[in-house]
Parts: sequence; structure tokens; C-alpha cells
Amino acid sequence: MTSMRMITRLLAFAALVGTATSCGDVVRTGRSPVMLVINSLAATPGGGHGAGVFSSVLLSDVVVNLTAPPPCSAATPCPTIFNDPGQVTLTLALKDIGTTTAPLTPTTNNAVTLNRVHIEYIRADGRNVPGVDVPYAFDGAVTGTVPASGSISLGFELVRSAAKAESPLIQLRNSRNTLTVIARVTFSGQDRTGNAASVTGQIQIDFANFGDV
Repeated sequence: MTSMRMITRLLAFAALVGTATSCGDVVRTGRSPVMLVINSLAATPGGGHGAGVFSSVLLSDVVVNLTAPPPCSAATPCPTIFNDPGQVTLTLALKDIGTTTAPLTPTTNNAVTLNRVHIEYIRADGRNVPGVDVPYAFDGAVTGTVPASGSISLGFELVRSAAKAESPLIQLRNSRNTLTVIARVTFSGQDRTGNAASVTGQIQIDFANFGDV
């Protein structure tokens, strides 16, 4: 009986510790009274066919054969790799919207200034080893303030040019295969009272050696 009481007390203590830890995580990561909302997430190839046209699916060319300027020509093209830009539009939403009779509205203190973007790549089949199955994840810098009301559009680097010179993308230069991945894009920053805020969106990328036009 004593052993059973001791086990019960230990289990109760463990549950209490677990609950306290979970609450602590929520407090640390969720203090901001607003949520970042991604309204749109798009990308464009850095060079080659389709460059400059943003789309919800990125066709990323692993190598582009430039025929200009000299010494590049149709007879002696210059194999070139480009990074691929992304573009995001963000707004804010209050976590507590109030009531129908007394709705709440954001104030200037709720504006969130973004300073970091984190990109990681995954595959639907679960083969996600960086440098083998997918490109390496990386962190980049962004600067922009999401206003209390309204939206902001920011550009960022979605695919580094260096990634196209590394495995597994470099193998696609002399292949007809296509590698499809999902890029998880996380934007992070702080509101004007110092509370952390972040949001994650996803975009599909098809990597291949697409035909040059």
C-alpha cells in the first residue's frame, strides 16, 4: 500500500512538472497579443525562363546557360547559377478580438518588426537528410515592420545560389530528374513592447535543369 501511494505521488508530481513546463513554454513564446499572418507566399526563378514572375510554385533552374553578354554566346554558353528570391505579404491579427459589442483593435505597440527568416526543406516521402536528400537549411536577415493595421510585402532569399553547387542539387545539372521539396519559411521578430512573434508558411519548389529559352 505504501509503495502504491509513493508511485501515485510520483506520478502526480511528474504531471505537475510537465504542466508547469508546458505553461512556461507558452508564456515564453506566446506573450505577444498579436499573431503574424501570412497572406501570400510566392517565389520567382533568379535567372532563366520565368525570372521576375512570382508564383505559388517555384520552378528553380539549377543551371542557366547564358548566351549574353560576351564572351557568352549561343555557340559557347556560360553555365551560371542564380539564387531564387521569395516574396511574402504579412498582416497582424489580435489573439483576443474582444466581443461583437466591444471589438478590440491593434495599436502601434502591436506592430511587429521582423529581423530574421529561417528556411528549411523537406520532402513528402520523409527523406529529409540535408545535403543528401534536400538542400541545407539556413538563416537569413529581413527587415520590415508589419503595421498594426494594413500589410507589408517583403523580399527574401528562398534558395541560395550556393545550394545549387552542393548535393543534391548539383547532380541535377546533368540529369533529367526533378527534385520536389517543400520549403518551410519562418519569419521572426518582436512587437514594440519586446514580445517575440513568428509565423511559418510553406511553398513548393521543383528543382531541375529546365530548358533555356
